[in-house]
Amino acid sequence: MTTIEQLERDVWPDPGPDATSLVRRCTELRRKPLAEFTVEDLRIMLGQEIGVPALLPLAVQVLLRDPLAEGDYYPGDLLADVLRQPDSAWSSLRAERKRLRFVLAELVAGPPFSDPEPKARGSDRRLRDAIVRFLGR
Repeated sequence: MTTIEQLERDVWPDPGPDATSLVRRCTELRRKPLAEFTVEDLRIMLGQEIGVPALLPLAVQVLLRDPLAEGDYYPGDLLADVLRQPDSAWSSLRAERKRLRFVLAELVAGPPFSDPEPKARGSDRRLRDAIVRFLGR
């Protein structure tokens, strides 16, 4: 089973005892088979911009099925990290980006994003704004 370390041909050393839990987790995830990645694993690694060429297509497949797929924090936390990826990360994913844009356009047109009342939670508003920016790129 393929890992990010195998794809990148770059083996990171084991983190030292003073390493943060995030550094330890990212090092572990670089060694985890891609087929075993969870939504939270994808969110962590994309949030740290590690393994993006391998993981962005996997994340998009998750989001096409469930745009508000949730890691450990809130509905849409994976989407938020996917939307933060630079345009250059999408250069070889034109078809996937187009399909995701279609799904996201439908998402923002429906509740809770279409509600004109400002009662939506702050994370909902931020996510909607990020979706709108992505759709405009």
